[in-house]
Amino acid sequence: MTEAEIVFEPAGVSTEALASLGEGHIAYVKQIRSEDVPGLFPEAPEIAPGLKLFALHAADGTPIMLTDSREAAIANAWSNELQAVSVH
Repeated sequence: MTEAEIVFEPAGVSTEALASLGEGHIAYVKQIRSEDVPGLFPEAPEIAPGLKLFALHAADGTPIMLTDSREAAIANAWSNELQAVSVH
C-alpha cells in the first residue's frame, strides 16, 4: 500500500464529539470577507464590501470576535486563555 492509498476513518466518533474537541481550550482564526459578516455576526454594523477580515471562533464554531488583523484575533484568544490555530 502506498502513502497515497492510506485513508483514516475514525470509527464511532460523532459529529457532536468532534465539535466539542478543544472546547474551552482551542479557538481558531479564519480569514473571511466582509460580505460574510452578516451571517456570522448578525449584530455587527454594516461593513463595506470587499474587505479582508479575521474571525475568531470557539472550537465548536461559535463566533467570538471580528477584527481586521490576524494578530488582534490571536491576542484576543490568548487573553482568554485559548490556544489559537489558523484555518484556511
